[in-house]
Amino acid sequence: MTLIAHISDLHVSNSDFDEDIFMQAVTEINQLNPDMIILTGDITENGYYKEFKQATRYLELFEAPLFAVPGNHDARNLGYQTFEELIGERSWKLTLGDEFTVIGLDSSTPDENGGQVGRPQHMWLEHQLDECVINENFSIVALHHHVVSIPNTGRERNVLADAGDILSTLTTHEVDLILSGHKHVPNIWKLNKTIIVNAGSLCSDKLRGKNFNSYNVYNISDDEIEIYLNNIGGEKFLFGKYPRNKN
Repeated sequence: MTLIAHISDLHVSNSDFDEDIFMQAVTEINQLNPDMIILTGDITENGYYKEFKQATRYLELFEAPLFAVPGNHDARNLGYQTFEELIGERSWKLTLGDEFTVIGLDSSTPDENGGQVGRPQHMWLEHQLDECVINENFSIVALHHHVVSIPNTGRERNVLADAGDILSTLTTHEVDLILSGHKHVPNIWKLNKTIIVNAGSLCSDKLRGKNFNSYNVYNISDDEIEIYLNNIGGEKFLFGKYPRNKN
């Protein structure tokens, strides 16, 4: 069994960031003892160096290994450079054992809300996914911007500019999970054999309607994937349950 916590959209700043909610989330996630935490962007509100410095102090409170990709807010004000200095590489690949691969993509564009993966990164992604297919690895791809529009988020403005090409690559390679954030609304789509999961905002005040601050938890066994939606300090329920792809 592999346990993954998926958090997103912290928006660390002097506004919109709820420190009490964040601290509650840290307590809950640390108690889960996940194998890893995946953070799908918008760590900061404005990409300022001071915000990133504060964010790194917060992120150090998590006990599990944490891997992050930047969001559009992180790419503001030279934040894409600061991300690499204080958080880590903007695109990356990691493996758990010999059968589990996680790929992080940078979908941000400096000082723009929209995003794209871009051709060079897309080619790198295709190469990594080719290896996953050859090795029959369970595969996860994490990025900030959603590749499919999310219900209850109003007019679509910020989906990936190259979403069609990226989605084609992800589904033809039968990626098991695509993880995103950006819209602050939890959602699951199933497309072909690929499960596309959006996370809500972990601790930002910028919430739509009656949504709560939340995070996702993935229990991945040899036979199935269980996805739980955890509202911080509140209800935790099974969000989706799917059989594993069999090679």
